[in-house]
Amino acid sequence: MESFVFLAVLFAAAAHAGWNALIKVGIDPLSATTLIAVGSAVVGIVGLPFVGMPDAASWPWIAASCVIHLFYFAALIESYRTGDLGQVYPIARGAAPLMTAGATTVFVGEHLGALGWAGIVVLVAGVVMLSARGGRALAHFDRRAVGFALLTALTICTYSVVDGTGARLSGNPAAYTMWMFIGNALLLVPYALYRDGRGLAPAIRFYWWRGLIGGALQVVSYGIVLWAMTRAPIAIVATLRETSVLFGALIAVVLLKEPLRPVRIAAAALILCGLVLIRLQ
Repeated sequence: MESFVFLAVLFAAAAHAGWNALIKVGIDPLSATTLIAVGSAVVGIVGLPFVGMPDAASWPWIAASCVIHLFYFAALIESYRTGDLGQVYPIARGAAPLMTAGATTVFVGEHLGALGWAGIVVLVAGVVMLSARGGRALAHFDRRAVGFALLTALTICTYSVVDGTGARLSGNPAAYTMWMFIGNALLLVPYALYRDGRGLAPAIRFYWWRGLIGGALQVVSYGIVLWAMTRAPIAIVATLRETSVLFGALIAVVLLKEPLRPVRIAAAALILCGLVLIRLQ
């Protein structure tokens, strides 16, 4: 992987952590997710005149991505409702890169070397440790919550492969990104209104500026990721994106003054080791 691409994906991971921190405003997950989706769509609409159109070959992939993202949001929200964040998040974010690496090997024909696989495994171990924060036992996991967490991981894997392939076919990753986020909002808003529309209007009314800023960060973050997938293996890029957990922990320690626990230091060391191995891939 080129150094510029590697650093760009790390920047995207930091932006991803930024919009996740920004949207934690005390509203329910469905309203928060929809608020960001609307903000991303607004940014996408504004950006359309500047990015042009993707190639026709990528439109089926954009449509498929929008549908998969709807299932992703539904599974993620349901996993948060049925289980503890500290239980389901490590499963969802840790299993997804491993699934993606396997899927791209089988379906895309990308073959990673020993260093690439080692880097993915080590980085994922760090992500799981950092996400879990060492505070939960597997015995306490609820089957329903774990099931939705694994479904979330599967959807992350699926949209990563679909979007990576679609971005390559588009000839214009920026245009692909804009249209995908517009499509996401067109599907997610009706779903949110159907599930529970009572909290959506107040969220948009009081936190619209957070939605716009968070949406802009999301578009920039995922746009960089899709561009990187046209320059490097999809699985490697998808794994590097998970370093957003590390940036989120840094935000928590530096800005929110959370304690720097030993488990966080050990997890950060694993993630950094994984980054080194991936960079050497």
